[in-house]
Amino acid sequence: MWWRRYWPESLIIILFIVLEGSKRFWDTNASSPLKGVGWTSQRKWAAREKTRELWYHGFDNYMEHAFPMDELTPLTCGGQGPDWANPQNIASNDVAGNFSLTLIDVLDTLVVLDDRHGFESAVKNVINHVSFDVNTKPQVFETTIRVLGGLLSGHIFANKTGQPFYLPWYHGELLELAHDLGRRLLPAFATPTGLPYARINLRHGIMKGETHETCTAGAGSLILEFATLSRLTGDDRFEKVAYKAFFGIWNRKSEIGLVGNTINTRTGAWTRPEITGIGAGIDSFYEYALKWYIMSGEMEFLDVWDDAYAAIMRYSRATDGFWYRTVNMNSGDVAYFTVDSLSAFWPGLQVLAGDIQSAIRLHLMYYNLWRIHSGLPEVYDTNFKQATSHQYPLRPEFVESTWYLYRATRDPFYLDVGERVLFDLITRTKVDCGLTGIQDLRTNKRDDRMESFALSETLKYLFLLFDEGNPLHSDDSNYVFTTEGHILTLDSKYLKPMSAARKKMRSIDNHQCPPYIPFVLVNSDRDTTGLTLGIRSRPDVDYSRELLGMPPSQSDKNSWSPNGWCEKPKVDLFSYDFILSSDGKIVPEDLSPSLLKLGILPDGFVIHNVTGIRTHIVRRLDGKGYDIRKCKLGHYAVRPGHLVYINDTTLFSEEGKGANKLRRDPEVQLRFYHNIVDPMFNIQGATPDVIGHAETLVIGYTASFGGDLSSKPSPSREPLRFRKKHGLPIYHDQNNSLGCRPFNQSYPDSALLIYRGDCTFLEKLLHAKSASAAGIIVISDEDTPINPSANAEEIMAAGDLNDVAIVLLPRQAGEQVEEMMKLAVGQGMGRVMVELDQVEQEDTASPSPEPVQKNSDIHRILYLNGHPLLNTRLLI
Repeated sequence: MWWRRYWPESLIIILFIVLEGSKRFWDTNASSPLKGVGWTSQRKWAAREKTRELWYHGFDNYMEHAFPMDELTPLTCGGQGPDWANPQNIASNDVAGNFSLTLIDVLDTLVVLDDRHGFESAVKNVINHVSFDVNTKPQVFETTIRVLGGLLSGHIFANKTGQPFYLPWYHGELLELAHDLGRRLLPAFATPTGLPYARINLRHGIMKGETHETCTAGAGSLILEFATLSRLTGDDRFEKVAYKAFFGIWNRKSEIGLVGNTINTRTGAWTRPEITGIGAGIDSFYEYALKWYIMSGEMEFLDVWDDAYAAIMRYSRATDGFWYRTVNMNSGDVAYFTVDSLSAFWPGLQVLAGDIQSAIRLHLMYYNLWRIHSGLPEVYDTNFKQATSHQYPLRPEFVESTWYLYRATRDPFYLDVGERVLFDLITRTKVDCGLTGIQDLRTNKRDDRMESFALSETLKYLFLLFDEGNPLHSDDSNYVFTTEGHILTLDSKYLKPMSAARKKMRSIDNHQCPPYIPFVLVNSDRDTTGLTLGIRSRPDVDYSRELLGMPPSQSDKNSWSPNGWCEKPKVDLFSYDFILSSDGKIVPEDLSPSLLKLGILPDGFVIHNVTGIRTHIVRRLDGKGYDIRKCKLGHYAVRPGHLVYINDTTLFSEEGKGANKLRRDPEVQLRFYHNIVDPMFNIQGATPDVIGHAETLVIGYTASFGGDLSSKPSPSREPLRFRKKHGLPIYHDQNNSLGCRPFNQSYPDSALLIYRGDCTFLEKLLHAKSASAAGIIVISDEDTPINPSANAEEIMAAGDLNDVAIVLLPRQAGEQVEEMMKLAVGQGMGRVMVELDQVEQEDTASPSPEPVQKNSDIHRILYLNGHPLLNTRLLI
């Protein structure tokens, strides 16, 4: 054979192919623009199996060298439990309670790995070896999330028939252990506030001299496990104490809606420095508000999540939308510029809540931090752009968010990220006797400890990332992952029906869970090309890298496009407060409006007089506008599903002589037609559909500023140019389609057709006025009727606008006008004209189309400072 003759060369070629193949699989730079096309089923399978192999390397070594102790010590090939010699060593004693912590914590990971034999063996080991009659003092929170949660999840799978992990011989032993543990934790809640002590001795209860200080996460993140225990055992004590503790935290929020980090369990007072954020000490409080609602359907927890999220997005989120700072809970002022690794869970929670775009931005920051350090440092200073604590104890939060984002977007970028994480874990943390945490990411100095969450969370989420066919991905039940990664769910028989009182107040829920919309390439005319691009093609990708002072890698440069750009993000306010007034002037807040001013309806509220009503405006997650929410309508709050009806007739009025006011109609009827210059047009082969586009009537929506299109002509004042009897010609400037820049030419006595977006309606009108136009016709990007508005100061600064008018067309009506504009160019049908379809007009030379019928399903809404308030309804 020829290869025998050339065997040295053949060997070199084979060796090269093997090395290159390995290099391709383990290319740790997740920035390559070619990676997205390479994620075949085989590649995902290979990554999944490497993750499985790594997990069993840690678990098998724990069982061999450490069990029945709590944790594996991988460098010394041993095990450890509580630090009996030093009770003050809370880093160890808060989690190690001498109850085989790691084994309990990984029970449902064996389910995720589809290891029935391993699951059954682990359940038997827990039943035979674990007892909670131990003289140890672990933390209530850590014991709840790691041990109680692990037992409950294991019980749910072992006890449920009709699925592979049902154990016929099992008779609720794990639930009995959980019940015993729950009873031993109950004395921690015996405080004047109902907020639990941070630690408790499992044999003797609360020890003398125990500290009264605890954190928000520790006291308020127990409802998932405690309520599940109550529902499964019928012992309601656990759910009651957890419920009281949760709202004991929430009801002590500040005036701006923020909860602090640490609190005194005896007095209920927040302890200094009274700061808050999304990281350590507070993180899972928000998580459990949303997840317990998902599990139980109890609306009050969704209300807490909605309000808390709005406050965090208003005060903690940086102005560019990429960082979440630690702030003062009372003022919202920035307290520290550091972020911790625990806050990397937040993008995953945002995905679960439906705010995917915000999740993508924050995740990019943590991803670049990982790229810099090959791990996620415990603390990073965003001001000095350097890590201040370089440990990485195998935390799961970043991987968890990566999994959530991949499931939501299906963008292969997140598989690349997971592959990079897997490579770093294998090369940096795998040792002969298991997996080790890293004390210093700069030197790779290792820690002789394998935290239980490395197996219960980190590698679980990493495995799920690559395991496309995992049954959990097609499970549409109410299951959630706890903050320790345990799978909890409740069958319908354990769910409580909504009370009649709550059902009356919340008959409708309005959830916003918009689908992910990827970045779409647009051309210079702002028209979409139809080319859908991935995460790496976002214009803010390089911005997120530059924020960390990270130079671009060669793979980053390879993904650059000659037509690309680096965008400095600008995000709108997520929420703000506004005191309403009918004339735009500043008025004092009405702290107690009467029923004559505000009324209660079955589906919300009606406001008969808006003056002095404080509203809390919150951006909708679907990007379509804002809602009035958590609104202080007297003593009431607007919730998802509620509508706010506006019945104040003074909203559309302007000052007249003396005390008289002329009402401004919120809508007008417009006639669009072609001013055909060729008299032979109708016999030159025009098709019926073309002729049908020669004329149309549509409803347009007027503004609260500019010329009043609804006013009647009067000899005493100059007629409004937009009301010209024979109509106005319409022009569209392709180079200034949004009307947000000065126009390069004059358009005297014409109407300019422009599009909504990028600047305010008032700015668009001012540019049109400078171009001598009679007004503007704005085509909206949605079908919701909108009446443009501006505040009194802006209108006053703009000067006299009585000779120019603005009218807004909903999207569908705008598309009709666009079609007419295209025909004017393509079919030689002359200039498109617009005129008000006025009843008093006596010109009947040409017949008009049938009056347009208003769609009764289209609701008119309030438009405040350029923001549509979609849960409002105008009755006037």
